[in-house]
This record gives sequence, structure tokens and C-alpha cells, in this order.
Amino acid sequence: MKQIIAIGGGGFSKYGEYSPINSLIEEYCLQQTGKSCPTICFIPTASGEAQKYIIDFYRFFGQLNCKPSHLSLFDLPSSDLESFILEKDAIYVGGGNTKSCLALWKEWKLDVYLKKAWEAGVVLSGISAGANCWFEECVTDSIPGNLTALKCLGFLKGSCCPHYDGEKNRRPTYHQLLQETKLSNGLAIDDHVALHYIEDQLTRVVRANEKGSAYKVEKSNQKIHEEKLESIFIGDLM
Repeated sequence: MKQIIAIGGGGFSKYGEYSPINSLIEEYCLQQTGKSCPTICFIPTASGEAQKYIIDFYRFFGQLNCKPSHLSLFDLPSSDLESFILEKDAIYVGGGNTKSCLALWKEWKLDVYLKKAWEAGVVLSGISAGANCWFEECVTDSIPGNLTALKCLGFLKGSCCPHYDGEKNRRPTYHQLLQETKLSNGLAIDDHVALHYIEDQLTRVVRANEKGSAYKVEKSNQKIHEEKLESIFIGDLM
């Protein structure tokens, strides 16, 4: 079964500490593997493999029932890269610069290996840039001072806009890019909210707070239409 969990923002990557609101989505990702103690690999490429980010990952996931590891493309694992990815139960892609991340992945064929892992049943997840990457297109702040459209991996159809309620320019910029036909119709995700895809279909929207949501955002008849999607509090599922 193919699964992708795209997270809009928040979580351990923002706060670097364990608390209920910061852990619910991450615990949900682990739960979807169906394993009692799953292996999970953190891919911090988008952050430039920031050491604090990696340390925060181990500190955070070390408190959960899992076996954490991480992938550095500058200090590659001793096993071949494809095998290293395919042997994991879950992948968690960190936030940062989506454009630079994708460029480096393609040089190492990590995009190919991640697709193989997805097709083999490894749960793919990620936050911000790590949510953007799975879609055909996204809204990204990869270019400093600007929010722009970017082509992504295309595992999932349409476009993605994370941080929809977390950054004031995200909503108007997403609307503008759709209006100018620089992006295809897609989904916007609030912080502390995740889209759970099974196969290539959006199956569930989950949230770790009281009011977060996701939105279907489309251009139709030269106007932008926004539909709030029903979301489920993760605490009710676990």
C-alpha cells in the first residue's frame, strides 16, 4: 500500500522539543507503518543538513517507539543508497529549501529510490518542503524574499501550499499564482495539519490542534475558489 503524509508546518522541526501538539502528527506517521517499533529515516537535505535539525530529530524521535536514523548526502551510508532507503519503514523529509533539495536528490537519484520505496509500501512523510516535494508543483520560499511556483516530483497530482495559516503571504500568493496560471489547482495545508494519501488519493486530513484545516483551492471561471476540507483530530484516532 502506497502512503504519503504531507505536513503543513509545526511539529518538532519548529519547536525542537517534545510536547503533545508537537508529537501527534509524527506519532501518526509512525502508526501508519503498522509496525510496533518501525525504522524511520530523516532526510534533512532541504535544510542543508543542519546539525541542530538532525540533533533535534534524534532527541525527539528517541522518545517515541521507533528506530531513528538519518541520511546525509555529504556523508553517504556504507550500503548503497537504494538499499538504505528501501529497508526503512518510514521516511520523514525535513523543511527548508525545496528547490535546492530536489536538485540534489536528482543528482543522487534519490527521487527514483524514494518512488521505489513508496511503491514498496514505505510510508513517505515530510513537513513544509518535505510536504511540497511529493506534489507536481508547489509554492516555495526557496528564493529569498519571494514566494514562487516550483515543479516537484509529481508523485501526487496538483499543487501544494504549506504554512497556509502560519505565514501571512502564503494564501494571497497561492491565489495569485493560480490566477496567473503559474500553478495548477491544488491543496493548501495549515500548520499542525497533514494530508494523508493512500495510493494517490487523499484519504484523510488530520490535525494536531483544535482549528487547523486544509483547503482545496481552484481557479474556475477566472475566480479562485477555496473549499475547507473536513479534518479529524489525531487524538481521536490513536
